[in-house]
Amino acid sequence: MTVTDRRFVEKKEFEEEILQIDRVTKVVKGGKILRFRVVVVIGDKKGRVGIGVGKAREIPSAITKGFADAKRKLIQVPLKNNTIPSRISAKIDTAHVFLAPAVPGTGLVAGRVIRAIAEKAGIQDILSKSIGTSNPLNVANATLKAFKDLQDIIKRKELRLKEASGGNNETKRD
Repeated sequence: MTVTDRRFVEKKEFEEEILQIDRVTKVVKGGKILRFRVVVVIGDKKGRVGIGVGKAREIPSAITKGFADAKRKLIQVPLKNNTIPSRISAKIDTAHVFLAPAVPGTGLVAGRVIRAIAEKAGIQDILSKSIGTSNPLNVANATLKAFKDLQDIIKRKELRLKEASGGNNETKRD
């Protein structure tokens, strides 16, 4: 009788990527305390993406904390034909990000951070420009802010169209 070794392979819901690993020190009375700060991005390539920051004394535990933080901060990115529906720009601190839709076949014309976030969101064609700081955390936050603003713009546009078409079923009484 043979015993078969069955291993359950867990299918990951999100793809993960590390954007930055920083070594930070805190000076205290007894010396310096060394820690690591890790910035990660996760996404399912179907429009959901999130970034997270993890801090710990060892890199593996900082990475784990970063992924947990990113899962809590997931947002939905509006997609239209594998790109974004319209142009958008956002600013956080000194990081300015400009995103524009691109025709199919263009690819990801973006820097390292915006490219990683767009890939994880499932965007295949996009034009982008990052102006100001090159700090990956600030650029990533500005990119996510742009995606959130884009979502708000689309919701407002849908509401305006609904009001213009008379989508209100209430009757007016004098």
